[in-house]
Amino acid sequence: MSDTLTVPATPSATAPVSLTPRAVEAVQQIMAAKELPEGYALRVGVKGGGCSGLSHILGFDKQRDHDAAFDLDGLTVFMDKRQGLYLLGTVVDFHDGL
Repeated sequence: MSDTLTVPATPSATAPVSLTPRAVEAVQQIMAAKELPEGYALRVGVKGGGCSGLSHILGFDKQRDHDAAFDLDGLTVFMDKRQGLYLLGTVVDFHDGL
């Protein structure tokens, strides 16, 4: 049993990140194909490294203690609240190819 509090997703107007329609569609297809467990959603974030000192991360994860949850066009997105400043204005797109 988890002690993690599940926070309902808030409207996209408050989200520091946005996803293009093509990205939303691709993520939904990936989630359906992977058959992710209940409670998993897209996670966006940053980690140390890269030329600017930070690298963006995308993955699928459960909600954690310091997360904010956002509804972006019907897709739940988790983000550590402490990373919001670094993600402000980020647009996630999907491109199939090299």
